[in-house]
Amino acid sequence: MLDLLGEANTVALIGLLGGIALGLAARIGRFCTLGAIEDVLYGSDDRRLRMWAIAIGVAIIGTHVAMSLNMFDAGASAYLDRVWNPLGTVIGGLMFGYGMAMSGNCGYGALARLGGGDLRSFVIVIVMGLSAYFVMSGPLAHARVWLFPVETGATSPQGLGQLFDVHFGISPLLTGLIIGAMIIVAGLSSSEMRRSPKHVFWGGVVGLVIVSGWIGTYWVASTGFEPEPIETHSFVAPIGDTLFYVMTASATTLSFSVGSVVGVMIGAAMGSYSKGHFRWEACEDPRELRRQIAGAALMGPGAILAVGCSVGQGISAFSTLAFSAPVAFLAIFAGASFGLKQLITGFSPAE
Repeated sequence: MLDLLGEANTVALIGLLGGIALGLAARIGRFCTLGAIEDVLYGSDDRRLRMWAIAIGVAIIGTHVAMSLNMFDAGASAYLDRVWNPLGTVIGGLMFGYGMAMSGNCGYGALARLGGGDLRSFVIVIVMGLSAYFVMSGPLAHARVWLFPVETGATSPQGLGQLFDVHFGISPLLTGLIIGAMIIVAGLSSSEMRRSPKHVFWGGVVGLVIVSGWIGTYWVASTGFEPEPIETHSFVAPIGDTLFYVMTASATTLSFSVGSVVGVMIGAAMGSYSKGHFRWEACEDPRELRRQIAGAALMGPGAILAVGCSVGQGISAFSTLAFSAPVAFLAIFAGASFGLKQLITGFSPAE
């Protein structure tokens, strides 16, 4: 495959196929970060949140099995190679969660809705991608690095698997199997969840897609001649990467990020058409659009500070058992909860 397509096109294809599966999970399986939080807080339904547990558990187990078979080196991932900055994780997670509530979607959800014909999400995607680049490599990059120093090549453990291996001699595989199984069991502990095979299935699909990204990009990086980053799915900086590629395709190459972003939109369109839900929508309320733009402008920098979004930290980083993952997940949940409460309180009719 590498001889035929080349490294860049191969990783883009891997990202595309995984992205399509994620798009289908969003539109058919209703896999959604903000939707899961809303269901728990205001709908008394925790099945979509339990889908996240299934996805995380499957991703952890699959990733650690791949590591034991030398199909993936977690230490080469950004989540374990970079020295964890707890302050950046908390502040970035809160910003991302609050912005997600204001926008009504995370980056992944916005791409999925755009694939279903929602043109409001197009604005969210553009603003989010640009704002992420603004602090990642744009005018505020130096301020970000000064406030939240970035140190790569970590020499101390940055994840539970590494920590237990170094200090207790417990293999990362055993740690991953135990923690992953415990999370899956917790996700399936509800009888309603067990009676909903659709939620279990799509949660498992999302977890396997995350693993496929790690294995695929690691295989290309270790087999090919051109350097390729070892990564899996995340949806903020990759949106910026895709916008950059669209503008400079004649001078740049495809990447896993571009394939992933485009794949989600294709999969979402396929899922929407299959259920008869595809329809063009636009924003009719300028105040709503203003709120969504402001939320997207917060999500971009928030994800950069947290080194990942609801998918990037919430599942991908979790799959490596990075210290940052549960902290970022809780911060995103807290930020989204506060934003949703503010929206509901602000729009409640006066008594």
